Parts: sequence; structure tokens; C-alpha cells
Amino acid sequence: MARVASACLFTVNFLSYIIVCHQDSSSNRSREQNSVSESSRRFRTEFLEDWPQTPGSPYFDPSTPDNVTGLVGHPVTLLCKVKNLQNRTVSWVRHRDIHLLTVGRYTYTSDQRFEAQHKQRSEEWALRIRSPQRRDSGQYECQISTTPPIGHAVYLSIVEPETEIMGGSDLFIYAGSTINLTCIVRHTPEPPNAINWSHRGKTINFDSTRGGISLVTEKGIHSSSRLLVQAARTSDAGAYECVPDNAQSASVRVHVLTGESPAAMQGKAHSFRLSSILHLIGALHFVKWCISVLMISN
Repeated sequence: MARVASACLFTVNFLSYIIVCHQDSSSNRSREQNSVSESSRRFRTEFLEDWPQTPGSPYFDPSTPDNVTGLVGHPVTLLCKVKNLQNRTVSWVRHRDIHLLTVGRYTYTSDQRFEAQHKQRSEEWALRIRSPQRRDSGQYECQISTTPPIGHAVYLSIVEPETEIMGGSDLFIYAGSTINLTCIVRHTPEPPNAINWSHRGKTINFDSTRGGISLVTEKGIHSSSRLLVQAARTSDAGAYECVPDNAQSASVRVHVLTGESPAAMQGKAHSFRLSSILHLIGALHFVKWCISVLMISN
């Protein structure tokens, strides 16, 4: 009986040892498999540049701009950022004529000013326009080839450098006061090197014996030039022109008043117009009276 019990105890201990060894072996194999899996993943990511597949649909990065402003003749780029593109493609379409411009990295228009730009593994898909013109302004759309397609609209504004003298085309001032003209230059690729002024077609000489003429110029995104002519005389009247060296010129006509104010001049013009209207009404009433008299006599 004692021998039977000893044999049973030996058998139990032996089986327990086998089970423990098996568990240790399975655990080691699991760790080895996990290690192999991790190494494989790192190899694919680091050496094969295998991108992880993110669940969900593609979408546009919220930082993608909605409005772009460019200058005539200077390259401009419309940018589109797409997240989780997977196996879809990105296209650019011009809304004006529903014209397909690019698909992926390929350009599909015969207009050689347009070019698709994309760096491999990048989320950015760009449409570049060389030498844009005013007619290129309008809405463009970056589209993803989902079903149905989804798009992100970008509005392009192509502007030209412009020059403006503040205050309108005519300036009325009293003799003896200061002529104050401010010229603004906008939308230039870089600030103008010089902004010149002319009076009656002749460049203003700041060192002339006339004296009292000064100029203040500030350069930046919007450059400005301020012309001051002190103690205005009748000889200072006439056309003034602001001439930047990288944009169109602008002009203003200055009127130097020695007597009546502009308000009085406008008041007289208003009175003249009113009296003319009254005379016209009186004449119409007279004609109407004449016609009625003729009808009665007949």
C-alpha cells in the first residue's frame, strides 16, 4: 500500500513538472514571437518606410488656407493638406470652367503655367501657377477621390501694384495754408526704391528757392509718401503726380482759393441749378397756357 502511494505521489510531481516546463516554454515562445513582431514592424517602418494604416476616412487639415493673394507675373502656390489619404488620389479643379488641372503628381492641362507639386510621403498637395494673370482669379478646389468626392475650396485673388493719392482727384485749399498730399503704394513685390513727385509735369525740386517743400516716405507692405507744401500760392495750383519706380503713377489736381471757399462755390452752383429748374417750370406752364388758349379759340 505504501508503495502504491509513493508511486502516485511521484506521478503527480512528475506531471506537475511537465506542466510547469510547458508553460515556461510557451511563455518564452510568446516573448520571442513578440520580439520578432516588434523587430519586423520597426524594420518595415524604418527601412521600408511602411506607413501605418489609420482607420477612418481621409479629411482636410483645418490649417489648409481658404484664401490666397498673388501678384500679376509672380508665381503663386495653392496648398492642400490631406490627412489619412490611404489609396485615394488628390486632384485640383478650376471652378470657372470645371477644368481638371492636376491628378496626383500629374498635370492634366495644356496651360504650361500650371504645375502639380507633391513630395513623396508628404500630406501636402500643391498647385503652382507660374506668371499668374488677373483672369486666373477665382475659386479652385482640391478634391479627394472618395465616393462621393469631397473637396476643399480655395479662392485665389491676383492683384496688380496700385498707387493712390488719398482724398480724391481734386483738392481745394486756401492760399497761405499747407498743401498736404499722401500717396499710398500697394501690392508691390517689394517696396519701391523711390517715390517721386511732379508738379505740372516737372519733377519737384526740394532745393528750389521756393522753399517750404518737404517729403516724408515710409516703405513697407504698403509704402507711403507724404508731400507738404507750406504757404500755398496760386502758382502752386495744378496737377501733382506721385510716381513710384515699380508701380503705376497717380495724380491729383490742387485748387488754391484766394476768395470764396469751396462750400460757397458749391452753394452758388446749387443756387444756379435751382433757379434754372424754376425757370424751366415757368416756361412749361406758359406753354401749357398757350396751348389751352389756342384750343379755346378753335
